[in-house]
Amino acid sequence: MGFRSFLGLLGAERLKLSRSLIWLLVPISPLLAALIGAMSNLTDVPEASRYDLLQSTVFMLHALLLMPILTGIFSSFVCRYEHSGGGWKATLSLPVSRTALYGAKFFMVAALLAAVQLVMIGALLAASAVHGITGSIDWQSALVSLLTGWLACLPLAALQLWASIGWSSFAAPLAINVAMTIPNILVVNSDKYGPFYPWAQPALGMLVQGGEQNFGAFNLPLENILVTVGCSFVLFVAGGLLYLHRKEI
Repeated sequence: MGFRSFLGLLGAERLKLSRSLIWLLVPISPLLAALIGAMSNLTDVPEASRYDLLQSTVFMLHALLLMPILTGIFSSFVCRYEHSGGGWKATLSLPVSRTALYGAKFFMVAALLAAVQLVMIGALLAASAVHGITGSIDWQSALVSLLTGWLACLPLAALQLWASIGWSSFAAPLAINVAMTIPNILVVNSDKYGPFYPWAQPALGMLVQGGEQNFGAFNLPLENILVTVGCSFVLFVAGGLLYLHRKEI
């Protein structure tokens, strides 16, 4: 019953999103990333380092700013229908599991973020083609970065979903998310606070490759970052589920 309930709710969430324009946001960050990568000047960069620099350039703005902001938008959007016209009352009065409801909403946010990461492959290919280094793409490095960046976004998605369930306003959690994302540029310079800051975790997961960077939180091994991400994920999912279970009809 629980799994069937989850599948039914997942289908309902997918149907709601298919009738919206939220899918148009998926390629926004990859398009900007491809443009930045294409416009970057690699003329004086040694041949052996050109691809590594290009990958960092393509991923940087996306991981530091746009990915966390998109996480907030997607999380707010999946709760938009319930906050309008007494939707929560109608939904929570149905004979469905609140855990399954939370799981369906979280799954859709995670799926949208995964779609963004997949499109980022195209952004990297396009930028590499412009600079004529398509054959030099380090697929292992690129795919690991995209995967760990996605995983590192999941705690933030859980936190934002928790906030979006609690706030009836679509704009309030979104505005707070943007305000908390902007300090990322400074927070990632701190190896003490950076790993524990949910808005910085996507950048640390996506840009750290075995601790090769030489400043701030980028000094930390990727394994340490992922352990912190895992603990944050469990904490925020538990908080969001508990809040939803206690939410009054």
